[in-house]
Amino acid sequence: MKSLRQFDLNLLLLLEALLTECHVSRAAERMFLSQSAMSHALNRLRQQLDDPLLVRTGNGLKPTPRAEAILPDIRQAIGIIERSLKPLEPFDHADSRHCFTIACTDYFEAVTLPPLMQRLQQIAPGIRIEIEMISESGTTTRLETREIDLIVGLDSHQPVDPLLISRRWQQEPLACLAAIQNKQVKDAVSVIEYCQLKHVLFTDLAGVSSNQIDHWLESQQLKRRDIARTVNYMAGARIVAATDAIMTLPREMARLFTEMLPVRLIDPPKGVPQIEMITLHHPLYSNDPGLQWLLQQLHQ
Repeated sequence: MKSLRQFDLNLLLLLEALLTECHVSRAAERMFLSQSAMSHALNRLRQQLDDPLLVRTGNGLKPTPRAEAILPDIRQAIGIIERSLKPLEPFDHADSRHCFTIACTDYFEAVTLPPLMQRLQQIAPGIRIEIEMISESGTTTRLETREIDLIVGLDSHQPVDPLLISRRWQQEPLACLAAIQNKQVKDAVSVIEYCQLKHVLFTDLAGVSSNQIDHWLESQQLKRRDIARTVNYMAGARIVAATDAIMTLPREMARLFTEMLPVRLIDPPKGVPQIEMITLHHPLYSNDPGLQWLLQQLHQ
């Protein structure tokens, strides 16, 4: 008998059909082959296994003792392979007790997470979400080892490891915040007025969110002046509430602060760029049913 490396594994299914049917024509029909092709396969199997396998008797073909002995193992091997090749089971969110770890911006945590959790409590009450702030280093490794499942909310202009899978998540217009007592700021500002005001700048890990606005201003030979820079929207909004500075941020985030602090919404200059946010995950888990389900919830 040949070793497994020398054995043509394509013949296993044919062998099982032949030994089950004990009839070349029926086995051929079952495997959608011609009778001559199945006869050729039987001859090859006899050579590779060094056994006649099926012997003609007065009652038709009968399996040899060797054939009868190996048939259960052949069926078991085929069953194992079939189970291994089956599509992944859908994620059973209704009964799952899975915990997803998401690294995110404070925009996601403040604006998206509360309604997301409300929805999950209705459709997947056993699911847990753990939140981490996005780290400056080790992102790819932590996604690869599944210390974190997903990164959500990075600005699309943020440089990221090209190995990771980036998907557009959300686009949102920007708005400005000003303190309610700040009477020098109108409900809308022109680009010239915008540059004359004091600013609290928000920057993500690479300073991208502020840079996009500054690049837009530079294209018009304009510049704004800042009194503070922060990586946290809440800190920036509290500074705005206590000073005569303004802050530019995603409109939904700004609207939330008007409910929490003595600040009001200001329409930014026409043409100010929108923010486009992305999700990141590792390609190792692109087909993971749980991760795909979570992404679907976020993109809804």
